[in-house]
Amino acid sequence: MFLSIVIPTYNRQPILEKCLQALEQQCTDAAYEIVVVDDGSTDGTVNWLQQSAAFPHVRLLQQNHQGPAAARNLGVAEAKGDTIIFIDSDLVVTEVFLQSHIEALEQAEQELGSDRLFTYGNVINTCNFENPSAEPFKVTDYSRAYFATGNVAIARKWLDQAGLFDTRFQLYGWEDLELGVRLKQLGLKLVKCPAAVGYHWHPAFSLAEIPSLIDKEIQRGRMGVLFYQKHPTLEVRMMIQMTWLHQALWGLLSVGGLLNERSLAPFLQWLIDQGKSQLALEIARIFLNWYNVKGVYAAYNEARQA
Repeated sequence: MFLSIVIPTYNRQPILEKCLQALEQQCTDAAYEIVVVDDGSTDGTVNWLQQSAAFPHVRLLQQNHQGPAAARNLGVAEAKGDTIIFIDSDLVVTEVFLQSHIEALEQAEQELGSDRLFTYGNVINTCNFENPSAEPFKVTDYSRAYFATGNVAIARKWLDQAGLFDTRFQLYGWEDLELGVRLKQLGLKLVKCPAAVGYHWHPAFSLAEIPSLIDKEIQRGRMGVLFYQKHPTLEVRMMIQMTWLHQALWGLLSVGGLLNERSLAPFLQWLIDQGKSQLALEIARIFLNWYNVKGVYAAYNEARQA
């Protein structure tokens, strides 16, 4: 088994350095490469990687800014491995990360008598830049996603057979879960691999971040409609929050939008000042989800009129 870890990156040089350092310190005898695909960064990422000798496993690929779907497709196309591991460039993994995926893949294939499977590791969110791995697993870290590229290992042949990522997903969200629908149609089984842990770093939540988070939710709504157009099923409608249930839920919780970024700002700032930025973010999700639901229905109505 030869592993290719495919990492798209865009203006993430400080945390990318921690990501690559962790991947260079793996406790495994397996052969592997780290395929970093720079998606048009403007923060000096390319020059830094070209001048660094600290990452012997890294191969650098470059493209104009086209989004993570195109970047991952380029990484897979140029990868040398028969097994692909996807992680994000803001993920810091443990020393047993690769070996855990390897052992889980081999054990599951032996138990199932088939290689129609992939492994999915744990992702723990943290805002601790100096020591990301100090963060414990939280309820909010639990994921029910079938296929998400934050921490997944899969035989390359299944990606080729499924058709890789749809590059029409150029805005935020859904390109990996849409590929997951196609992989599920091929009969692939998800195998949990909790020992393959990655710590997903992001800055501590602040009020200044809210406009960009709202924009992401609107983008996610638009890409959700593309997802539904490709796979018009109830399961996808539930995933993208395009049901009366989601309208009622987030409409009720946000009091029809009265609880929003303006009305909740003083309370959110108070929580942040108390050192509870993660709780503030979870409360902000009340109006963020309301923006998402409105965005998905607006995009859906536009698509129907078109």
